[in-house]
Amino acid sequence: MSLEELIRDCKKGNRKAQEQLYRKYSRILFGICLKYSRNKTEAEDNLHDSFMVIFEKIGQFKSKGSFEGWIKRITVNSVLQKYRKEEYMSVVSENTEEETEVDMIYADLSLDVLLGYIQELPNKYRLTFTMYVLDGYTHKEIGEILGTSVGTSKSNLARARTILKEKIETTKNKAIIGLLIFFIFEVCT
Repeated sequence: MSLEELIRDCKKGNRKAQEQLYRKYSRILFGICLKYSRNKTEAEDNLHDSFMVIFEKIGQFKSKGSFEGWIKRITVNSVLQKYRKEEYMSVVSENTEEETEVDMIYADLSLDVLLGYIQELPNKYRLTFTMYVLDGYTHKEIGEILGTSVGTSKSNLARARTILKEKIETTKNKAIIGLLIFFIFEVCT
């Protein structure tokens, strides 16, 4: 079945077509949900909620532009809408801090570890970091979407980078200490 036929059948409320659409795009959209969520369970919930919105609004898709781009945008907006409602998005400070770059020396950390660190960030920092660094939004766009100022977006990004850098450094230090302990025991025995 072609994508156009699948979309047409989904617009008619055909459950089998909806299931096929879900199977076709769930992995891609789950990756997006993982970037914005605190953990895998929350990402699964966000994926479910996103598909509910997709199926509800599929009648609005006019076959102009990319369908995949359209459902990705709905997914991002659905997840962000959830976090906008939470108290965690309240503004703490308008002060911007100098941005702290994560050095390339830490690039050997696995993607799973880095994603885990991003997911552990407080909502406002995680969302800003993900939107700016991973999805390429500008601070102005982030401010408009999250209902904050450009300065708050910059501040949240700087704080997110600082937290991530500290977590990465701690991981590296633990790895070095572990290697030292290993070599000490090997030499002493």
